[in-house]
Amino acid sequence: MTGDPSTPHRRRPRYPGRNPRRFDHKYKEHQPERYPDTVAKVIASGKTPAGSHLPIMVAEILEVIDPRPGETAVDCTLGHGGHACAILPRLLPGGRLLALDVDPIELPKTESRMRDFGFGPDVFVARRSNFAGLPAALAAEGLAGADCLLADLGASSMQLDTPDRGFSFKIAGPLDMRMNPNKGQPAWALLLKIEPVALAKLLGENADEPHAERLADMLAGRRFDQTSLLADTIRATLAHIGEEERERSVRRVFQALRIAVNEEFTALETLLRHLPQCLNPGARAAILTFHSGEDRRVKKAFLAGLRDGVYSAIADSVVRPTPEECRANPRASAAKLRWARR
Repeated sequence: MTGDPSTPHRRRPRYPGRNPRRFDHKYKEHQPERYPDTVAKVIASGKTPAGSHLPIMVAEILEVIDPRPGETAVDCTLGHGGHACAILPRLLPGGRLLALDVDPIELPKTESRMRDFGFGPDVFVARRSNFAGLPAALAAEGLAGADCLLADLGASSMQLDTPDRGFSFKIAGPLDMRMNPNKGQPAWALLLKIEPVALAKLLGENADEPHAERLADMLAGRRFDQTSLLADTIRATLAHIGEEERERSVRRVFQALRIAVNEEFTALETLLRHLPQCLNPGARAAILTFHSGEDRRVKKAFLAGLRDGVYSAIADSVVRPTPEECRANPRASAAKLRWARR
């Protein structure tokens, strides 16, 4: 007999059915290299494999930022590394990519994965930073500016799909929503402290929620420890409207709280203000948004930059994902791409 008899052998739990619901049961989707068939079926069904992220509008982004050998690129929102993996080969030989991400949980995983792909520190550098910290990140690397830059705004699939992060109402979890769990206040604390008038304003500005006042009266000042409790309370408050519209309101409230908890609009405005000084002459910048409030800010900043001569050209109109991409990846459907050239 081998091994320590005091430590009984434990078999790995059986894969619970063809379509397990719990995130921690989907170990096949977390190991795409071992279970490619399972992952392929998930993608073919129009879903994102658990713990991963399908990069959005890759071809369109590559076309507008046009990375070239020897250039310096910046990925302001590294996430799962999908866009970075598409950009990096076009920078070689001689180029490098600086990647930023504020998430201390996902950043080390993605950096390790990028190293496994063969991108060493001479061509790929990752820094934990909000994209508002772009000027400081460039200075820390001794870079005067970028030749091409991408900022993919919003939450990543890894954050949305992990119940413990509290971003999604689809699976019960703690109502947190912080991209950096070590900083700021969680969503439950925001709801507990906020007044109804302030919450109604927040829901309107961050999510264009038409039922903002009714929801604010019911949600403000209450403690919601679980995402499921908040979602059910929203549904109960809006029981007088149709189910489809109710579910849209649930999504909008969660979006509004996430934006507020992470101060996303403030960070975006800071990035847009500093962006021209972070770009080399002739540099190309692209920003991918998922909410009208984000898109309005980007559009306004790019138009002002063109008028003031800071940018030589900007997108004439917003670029949208193709119908084929939206069918394959439903999370792409809200995406809007705008670009500017220094």
